[in-house]
Amino acid sequence: MTFEDARSAFPVLARYAYMNAGSVGPMARQTYDAVADAEREELGPRGSHPAFERTIEQRDGLREVVAGQIGVDAENISLATSTSEGCRVVVAGLGLGPEDEVVTTDAEHFGLLGPVHASGAQVRVAKVRDRPAAEALAGILAEVGPRTRLVALSHVLWITGHVVPIEALKEAVSAPLLVDGAQSVGAIPVNAKPFDFYTVSGQKWLCGPSPTGGLYVRDPERLRVAAPSYFSQRSYERGGAFVPSDGARRFDQSWIPAAYIAGLEAAIAAAPDWRFERSREISERCRERLVDAGYDVVTEPGHANLVSWRWEGDTKEVVKELYEEGVVVRDLPGTDLIRASCGYWTSDGDIDRLLAGLRP
Repeated sequence: MTFEDARSAFPVLARYAYMNAGSVGPMARQTYDAVADAEREELGPRGSHPAFERTIEQRDGLREVVAGQIGVDAENISLATSTSEGCRVVVAGLGLGPEDEVVTTDAEHFGLLGPVHASGAQVRVAKVRDRPAAEALAGILAEVGPRTRLVALSHVLWITGHVVPIEALKEAVSAPLLVDGAQSVGAIPVNAKPFDFYTVSGQKWLCGPSPTGGLYVRDPERLRVAAPSYFSQRSYERGGAFVPSDGARRFDQSWIPAAYIAGLEAAIAAAPDWRFERSREISERCRERLVDAGYDVVTEPGHANLVSWRWEGDTKEVVKELYEEGVVVRDLPGTDLIRASCGYWTSDGDIDRLLAGLRP
């Protein structure tokens, strides 16, 4: 597959310099067609036994596909509607209390921070947002202590785009590690097998429908099912006692529509083998051109697919103005930053349009 072929798969790129996969990835025509074709099955009969069995088979097929994206076994994958849902499942299942501590960072999305705060545990926040990327590991380890029951943080920080050295972190701590993979899976190569928990977003860098995703659980037997759904049980009694489903299936929360399952599988199948190399190259080129143009870029060289830079004026207003010029990026609330997401589909022409739109 050539770059031109891969790019032409996304209709939105014919009109926009779409640089916001960190929020929602562009949708390919074949992904949309897969969703539309599967949606016709909803004409019925939806409640038939064959339809139910078919959906269960499709869920197991998607479990295999998601597992393949992060190098793990399908039995360790729970299907989810978002990385936030995966974080909620893990934090609730650990049964944390006031005597426990959770270590996180000051560069996390609320989808992770919200469940951590609601757990009732004490939260220790490592300051990494405004520090050099090379100091992140030391900053995180400084917050880990004897009462740490969980370290919860992103593989790629959504604000700066910096890659956290989670392999070294895992080697250095004994507490379980929950990794938010919202900005990593589909953007950079991922091997989640060594980690305790790793979340997957389907609608971002994998370019699938919303809401889709997954949660990797290394040892399902050691995590409590805190919010059981119908998928959580193999059998149950009248009073509600139940025998858990095998593996990480017990943590499945939602009935993901068959159309979304088909869409995510189609999106993943459409991604070229060279996507990671191309994404890295074009992201670095975007960063260098913003630096050369005089912007204060906070993303350091050699990291992931997100490039963020400071803006002295109203970030929301400039993002709106860029959209009117056919450029889609985003501002980061609570900061003075604008962020561009560079995927394997991003062209030099997209970067040209971004820089032209930023000029006064």
